[in-house]
Amino acid sequence: MSVKIHPTAIVEKSAILHDNVEIGAYAIIGPNVEIGESTIIAHHASVVGHTRMGKNNHIYSFASIGEAPQDKKYKGQPTTLEIGDNNTIREFCTLNIGTVEGNGVTKVGSHNWIMAYSHIAHDCIVGDNTIFANSVALGGHVIVKDWVILGGHSVVHQFCVVGEHVMVAGTTAVAQDVPPYVMASGYRAEPKGINTEGLKRRGFTIEQIENIRHAYKILYRNGLSYNEARSYIKELAYEQPELKLFVEFFDMSTRGIIRG
Repeated sequence: MSVKIHPTAIVEKSAILHDNVEIGAYAIIGPNVEIGESTIIAHHASVVGHTRMGKNNHIYSFASIGEAPQDKKYKGQPTTLEIGDNNTIREFCTLNIGTVEGNGVTKVGSHNWIMAYSHIAHDCIVGDNTIFANSVALGGHVIVKDWVILGGHSVVHQFCVVGEHVMVAGTTAVAQDVPPYVMASGYRAEPKGINTEGLKRRGFTIEQIENIRHAYKILYRNGLSYNEARSYIKELAYEQPELKLFVEFFDMSTRGIIRG
């Protein structure tokens, strides 16, 4: 096994380091950590707790990965943090393990780009291909689905769900659930149409985008109640598969959706 560890780094003997892992100067790797192949832990970064990460991740300087949750109820239980593959986690980011009151695990998927000073709290579930701009903060138990973009200094309240392909503007406070495909902005998040450019970049057809726009109008512009709009979109989803993400979102939403 080829592992490169700087002589000033502290790596506990029971930590599991796979092939081609690099550990930088003054980094700390705890005893219950597993790091996948070709992952780089930069100087002064800390990876502790019951943390398992996959391959090809790059953890930058002074990031704190796997520390105890910022939850007064936490009493040192061996809860976990799971990180997938090919993630970039920049300077001073903080990712906490889960709590027994929650899922017992915090999860971050693969191919995510998490910029400096961002915080992912206990029991959060983050999907794949997301972008967190600088200083994004997720409260505990937040779910962020695939292909979400969160603008700089945006914050998401505990237990909120942010659906697939959502784009949240910088400095926006998200206090309710954000349906898939929606763009949200404002001091308190409000819907501002659908993420058309993002969908084009991901290969959605013009017809699919129009179907999504129609569903957005049903949800926000046709004067229907939430339950009426939900039923209408569910019917459309039988013929328009791209709307199934709305149906899945409705089933998991508990905080109500953002409104204009």
